[in-house]
Amino acid sequence: MAETEHRPTNFIRQIIDKDLAEGVHDHVHTRFPPEPNGFLHIGHAKSICLNFGLAEDYQGECNLRFDDTNPEKENIDYVNSIKDDVHWLGYEWLGEPRYSSNYFDQLHGFAKELIEKGLAYVDFSDPDTIREMRGTLKAPGQNSPYRDTPVEKNLAEFENMTAGKYKEGECVLRAKIDMASPFMCMRDPVLYRVKFAHHHQTGDKWCVYPMYDFTHCISDALEGITHSLCTLEFQDNRRLYDWVLDNITIDARPRQYEFSRLNLEYTIMSKRKLIQLVEEQHVDGWDDPRMPTIAGLRRRGYTPASIREFCKRIGVTKMDNIVEMGVLESCIRDDLNQHAARAMAVMDPIKVVIENYPEDAEEMLIAPNHPNDPKMGQREVPFSRELYIEREDFRESANKKFKRLVLDKEVRLRNAYVIKAERVEKDAEGNVTTVYCSYDPDTLGKDPADGRKVKGVIHWVSAKHGVEAEIREYDRLFKVPNPQAEEVFTDAINEESLVVRTGIIEPSLNEVPRGKALQFERIGYFCKDKYSTEKKTVFNRTVTLRDTWAKIEAKE
Repeated sequence: MAETEHRPTNFIRQIIDKDLAEGVHDHVHTRFPPEPNGFLHIGHAKSICLNFGLAEDYQGECNLRFDDTNPEKENIDYVNSIKDDVHWLGYEWLGEPRYSSNYFDQLHGFAKELIEKGLAYVDFSDPDTIREMRGTLKAPGQNSPYRDTPVEKNLAEFENMTAGKYKEGECVLRAKIDMASPFMCMRDPVLYRVKFAHHHQTGDKWCVYPMYDFTHCISDALEGITHSLCTLEFQDNRRLYDWVLDNITIDARPRQYEFSRLNLEYTIMSKRKLIQLVEEQHVDGWDDPRMPTIAGLRRRGYTPASIREFCKRIGVTKMDNIVEMGVLESCIRDDLNQHAARAMAVMDPIKVVIENYPEDAEEMLIAPNHPNDPKMGQREVPFSRELYIEREDFRESANKKFKRLVLDKEVRLRNAYVIKAERVEKDAEGNVTTVYCSYDPDTLGKDPADGRKVKGVIHWVSAKHGVEAEIREYDRLFKVPNPQAEEVFTDAINEESLVVRTGIIEPSLNEVPRGKALQFERIGYFCKDKYSTEKKTVFNRTVTLRDTWAKIEAKE
């Protein structure tokens, strides 16, 4: 990054600047270490942008490392989805992806070193007993009866664990630290447990697997990480991070720094609860556009640039808070307003018949793809005698504030002619079904010759050429700002978070690539769904043109 280029500062950048200035480090090496037990969400995007962004800004390096120490909950599909998400956000990791499982042999050796130093022991207490003996926040823990087992026996029992001679839950390897520590994580934490599970990287080589707190710090050291960044819930665990590295023979000495995790209104960031949403089919998968997953946001029409901008706007602090959904939506509106092509679609159609337009005639009108960016080019839009307009764009009578089509009044069709409503046709219930109009053939691309002022402009689609499409109007998944606080969070699901309707779109939209976002004029931003087919075109609403929720919340 050029010296003159502005970049926002934060406490982590200040630490890095100080370390570089004082010679603590001569470069920056970070890592992004997700556990492959689910899809990444917007909170992970914050960590991705932070770790990869720091490496870019300081001309350093960033590793992608999978924390794959719990094979029962992990699979290769999650691994691949995480790689795709990081790439999609615009980042490249150093070399090949790393896996904690790459270091299982070394980790096992370091565990034996701790045993040999009298700093780890095999405990045959059952899990409930170990949990009870840890004590509480107010009461110290109790020493395990196995705590003083001789080193030689501990070594032998650890080898028996490794050889598969004990059942799952029968014994664990624990660090010998301090059962009276005010920090629960230091009360002889478990380092290894027996687990007979097939691993997506190492197969069936191992039946003992290391715990995260033991694995993470050693992996950082083996990879030469300079600044290990994690969220605030690991703040107390930094003591264990340092203890492990202080008591094994390893040269590198990374430091851990904590920042606040991302909490976003009207959504859930707990991976366990996201899995529940998927498994109980409250959503149609990890990439459901209502999900806060990166895959879901991508399918909804969010762009990498909008998510990176969001992470930039919310910043990096140690203060826990809940970010308003409007901040995220503002980022995608700003991006798509500038970069998304325009097109016309009608969601609630009412027919317009232009009676003085020749019955068999049709013409191709030219419309700009973006009103403020000529470089985005133009497209042809078919025009014919019968059109569809939005039902809400017509009234039989209205005051002067209504700038759309009214009986005996004129309005301009977007990129087309001025029309005047002459009469209507209604059904048996009194609903208007057709509006009969006349048009001024001399108003294509220009004002009426006699100086008449036509203020309103409405969008339209040719009835003859328009294509039916499934329009999925996605909204916030939950009705309350903080569903995490609800006793049963699924009870707060917004029943109207998905409304499906059939719209009429201009034919050019059939050729739009899947995944492309654009603006339906005067309606909102939409993205062609990745599951669209030649027989069925589907568009997902990314976001409305304006923040309608802000008005609702203000009223409440």
